[in-house]
Amino acid sequence: MREAAFAKQNKDKWLKFESVLRNNTVMPPDELSNLYMEVTDHLSYAQTFYPNSNTLKYLNSLSVLAHQKIYKTKRESRKRFITFFTKEFPYFFAQYHKQLLIAFLTFLLFSIVGAYSAATDGNFVRLILGDGYVNMTMENIENGDPMAVYKKMKQTTMFVGITLNNIMVALYAFIYGIFLGLGTMFIMMRNAVMLGSFQYFFFENNLGWESVRTIWIHGTIEISVIIIAGCAGLVLGNSILFPGTYTRLQSFIRGVKDGLKIMLSTIPFFIVAGFLESYVTRHTEMPDWLAILIIGSSLALILWYYIFYPIKLNRAHKNLLKTL
Repeated sequence: MREAAFAKQNKDKWLKFESVLRNNTVMPPDELSNLYMEVTDHLSYAQTFYPNSNTLKYLNSLSVLAHQKIYKTKRESRKRFITFFTKEFPYFFAQYHKQLLIAFLTFLLFSIVGAYSAATDGNFVRLILGDGYVNMTMENIENGDPMAVYKKMKQTTMFVGITLNNIMVALYAFIYGIFLGLGTMFIMMRNAVMLGSFQYFFFENNLGWESVRTIWIHGTIEISVIIIAGCAGLVLGNSILFPGTYTRLQSFIRGVKDGLKIMLSTIPFFIVAGFLESYVTRHTEMPDWLAILIIGSSLALILWYYIFYPIKLNRAHKNLLKTL
């Protein structure tokens, strides 16, 4: 192949790689690795067939720049942890918004099923939540403090126990995705039915607003990240069902890696949810405006980080590529 044809054929990839290196453009690690390997192969090819050429000099300069970035990154391992959450993950997660939507709709559907079942069957709530919990809550209602359950444990003990429990639920939602996504759907269904029947129980006892303003102080983030964990499980299940151009094993490994990244992103949110439930939710005497502010801020944070910010980063990246 002539040098001019070789350069024309691969120019876009070289410019894209250079843009990433010079502008610190965020790119999924797998895509960046593949691009780096291609440019390295092109350098070897140019060394063989186009010695002393401008193409070789250019590719050599890219190689040097890449090595500088690699060693700089090693020295900035702490910064790498921060950029994972601020840039790398949001950019990466945009590709899985479809799975997130499916997880959300599944959870919403079975929450409605749970509420409807509780409304049509008087024993359903006891079947789902257990006689002990229902009896305790009825006693709290009679005593004039329906949300007393959030005040009984010591705050630190409650924080550790709740946070670990929520993380375990999320892990099950992810790991069970290995059963072609059906295991994830089961975990989502079980928790959604529980939530729907639990919420209806308070509405039935004329405590709808009291329960919403209290439970959703922590529940907004807690339920949201469980849905996101369900998204991770669907990513894992889809990697087995739809390998695309990969072998099924390659696709599965990719699904595990991507799912783990999604799970890693939820840990700070589970900690925040555990903190809110243990230290804030118990203050049922707080004014309505403060409860609404906490719930609204929590919802806005989740929507921004998992939906709007990833879309913004991807649009910015696409616009940058158009200028090359």
